[in-house]
Amino acid sequence: MFFLLPGLSILLIYFLAAILPAVFLMRYIYNADKIEKEPPSLLLSLVFCGVGAALVAIVLESIGGKILSALVSSNNQFYTVLWAFLVVAVVEEGAKFLFLKLRTWNDPNFNYRFDGVVYAVFVSLGFAAFENIGYVFGYGLSVAFPRAFLAIPGHMGFAVFMGSFYGRAKMFDDYGNRFAKNANLIAGYLIAVLLHGFYDTCASSGNVLSTVLFIAFVIIMYIVVIRRVKTDSANDRPI
Repeated sequence: MFFLLPGLSILLIYFLAAILPAVFLMRYIYNADKIEKEPPSLLLSLVFCGVGAALVAIVLESIGGKILSALVSSNNQFYTVLWAFLVVAVVEEGAKFLFLKLRTWNDPNFNYRFDGVVYAVFVSLGFAAFENIGYVFGYGLSVAFPRAFLAIPGHMGFAVFMGSFYGRAKMFDDYGNRFAKNANLIAGYLIAVLLHGFYDTCASSGNVLSTVLFIAFVIIMYIVVIRRVKTDSANDRPI
């Protein structure tokens, strides 16, 4: 039994390295919700919704990848862009959005506009944590540090924009403005897709220009996201 302890300790270190960045960002968003905190049971369910979204995305990305490969050669210069936008971004943000809406749209706790940001971020970080476990256990601790500062916050960033529009959609739904509701739902999803697709394109291209664009994009997005969280939190309104 004692011989198993070092092995269990290593597994625990890997597991914590994979999930702690997501937990830290969940706490950040939770603390930004100033008026009315969401129930822990609801937030935990959203994390597991993120895991469910990740599992769905694995299947759909596999199908989407096969379709794309049948239509476009992997040697085509646009293959990476098409893969990033039309397969990864569309599928992953779509799966997150689906689970987000199914779980929260009619929940009575969804009574403030900033709740949309909180819900979207918790789903997205549940997705990111599950994905990160696979990366860390598959490739080792060497990937944990860069992913903690790039991939995990990236998922949160996409979710902040989705959640901001999601909260606005709920507000317009309460007003009875169906057009504005649908416009905000669509805008939230599309902006998340565009950001995710651009992020993955730059990260996957592997040339100097894409690296420079990637670094600039990440810095700018993080600044905008932090400001967006502060602004939406300060201007939170009941629904």
